[in-house]
Amino acid sequence: MKLDAIVFDLDGTLWDTCASCAIGWNIVLERHGIAWPAITAADVRSVAGKPHAECIRHVFRGLSETQLAILSDETATEDVRCIEAHGGELYPGVCEGLAQLAARCPLFIVSNCQAGYIELFLRSNGFGPLFHDSECWGNTGLSKAENLQRVISRNGLASPVFIGDTDGDQTAADSCKVPFVHVAYGYGQCPTASERASSFPELCARLSEWR
Repeated sequence: MKLDAIVFDLDGTLWDTCASCAIGWNIVLERHGIAWPAITAADVRSVAGKPHAECIRHVFRGLSETQLAILSDETATEDVRCIEAHGGELYPGVCEGLAQLAARCPLFIVSNCQAGYIELFLRSNGFGPLFHDSECWGNTGLSKAENLQRVISRNGLASPVFIGDTDGDQTAADSCKVPFVHVAYGYGQCPTASERASSFPELCARLSEWR
């Protein structure tokens, strides 16, 4: 299959920061005296891949609109602080694999994360030189499909592939009429995906077969 660029989703595809984000969400709850059971990494992981505000609304169903607005705003900032302090976990093979893939064709990121989050990922892992461009919900307020199309259009990509772990990623790829590869080690299920990889090294090997 022809390939001139690789576009990655971020959470559940390249790294996992759910444990650090859970710390941040609990800090905000305590700061404002909001009565709620302690948030765990599993709680964050259950909504990962959605726009941040939607994640908060889903996890904290039943809270007032005022409380939801506070949580949405402050956890977005606290996430970044806690990841800077506690780190995120790269999936096995990502560090070596990205270097190999970047030597072959341009790399990009499209995520539903908040503003500043992609930059944190690049900075904390030293990956800035490997990626040509990125876009996220926090910057534009747009859907993943719309942000994917923005990256494709402004970089003149003719034959990109989108790599992700959720059905939302697959829907975005389908909307933009680009091939999709599901990484089965991530957060979500994509039973109808025609291409999948069970590990990042397997993904790299699969992409190496594309021309």
